[in-house]
Amino acid sequence: MAVLLDLTPLRSAPAYRRLWLGLSVSNLGTQFTVTAVGLQVYAITGSTFSVGVLGICALVPLVLLGLYGGALVDQYDRRRVAIVASVGLWVVSGLLALQAWLHLDSVGLLYVLVALQSAGFAVNNPARSAIIPRLVEAELLPAANVLQTVSWNIAFVVGPLLGAFMVAGGNFGLAYTVDVVLFTAALWALLRLPDLPPAETTTGEPGKRGLASVFEGLRYLATRPNVRMTFVVDLTAMILAMPRVLLPAVGVLWLGGGAATTGELSAAFAVGAVLAGLLSGSLVRVRRQGRVIAGSIVVFGLAVAAFGLVLLLTGRTSPGGVLVPSLLVCFVLLAVAGGADAVSAVFRQTILQAATPDEMRGRLQGVFIVVVAGGPRLGDLVLGSAAERFGEAWAALAGGLLCVAVLVTVVAVQRRFWDYDARNPQP
Repeated sequence: MAVLLDLTPLRSAPAYRRLWLGLSVSNLGTQFTVTAVGLQVYAITGSTFSVGVLGICALVPLVLLGLYGGALVDQYDRRRVAIVASVGLWVVSGLLALQAWLHLDSVGLLYVLVALQSAGFAVNNPARSAIIPRLVEAELLPAANVLQTVSWNIAFVVGPLLGAFMVAGGNFGLAYTVDVVLFTAALWALLRLPDLPPAETTTGEPGKRGLASVFEGLRYLATRPNVRMTFVVDLTAMILAMPRVLLPAVGVLWLGGGAATTGELSAAFAVGAVLAGLLSGSLVRVRRQGRVIAGSIVVFGLAVAAFGLVLLLTGRTSPGGVLVPSLLVCFVLLAVAGGADAVSAVFRQTILQAATPDEMRGRLQGVFIVVVAGGPRLGDLVLGSAAERFGEAWAALAGGLLCVAVLVTVVAVQRRFWDYDARNPQP
């Protein structure tokens, strides 16, 4: 049985291949902009808090518009929705480049542009995800989603490094301009797609529009336990055990090295996700996908708990230099956590795509965007509060173990999810 990344979707579906290539290139440019805008705000203000406000500017439109963006995807031709949203994003990238070349140095303007960009993503991302099941066969959805995950995580690792290199010396306009150029690859891929009109409803009646469409999607989700569980288990992991918020303190107080150590530990998640994708050849053929998701989240929780245990054994000593052995162990554990999270994400997305009727896919992809964006932010609040009271090591250890306990409980209650069969996808 093949072990390495399954490339069948790229070989068998030319439209998907073009979309994947276009998105892979544009994802790299997006990371250039994410890196550059944070560095530019800091260069203007000298304030870490001001950089943090960027996260709020990006999160709020994504959460508020994610559900409505998914409804638009179900109401109109998905190709056209994606093209319109992508053109909007391309224009925003151009405005970011323009303000940088003109040296406007306006933090308020940057906040507005980041919010507009996030609003565009709230429509664009559900459209892209809902398009994929129209382009590949159902049995190839796991492999197609692995390819998406691998390309995104490669961009997440490489993009910030190249972006930081380009803006060295304050040349922010270069990073934004390269993003504009690379984003044309996504536009090209979308323009080459066939028309993808909305699917007929199962009742034969016209689909609802506006907020009524959003509520219709939420009512559908409330009555579909397997699809609903894909969100429940993800929120369990992200809220209880995502250790991202702990890493800055870990770099200073536990392992030494400060920002460099924090960056290395953050990159470990993406490194693990890429490795998991590259070695996913046999995994994409499994039938019991609910069990794979549950197992992956258990591994995620145990890896985070082990990360906390290593910190406890190392001690909070504020070392003057990097404690290399502990850092290496922590890097491996967080890479395992990142790989497990990536496997879970692939199969959660696959169940969402395969078990949901086409007429509902856009709206549920909108819910997916909200959960993916909001879950880790809630996790930052939960683990950050726990770390403030008990310390970073105990927060990670307890959070990881609690994640496993809650996951086992909810899966035991919802046995249908454990028995989910990819050959007979039931929502």
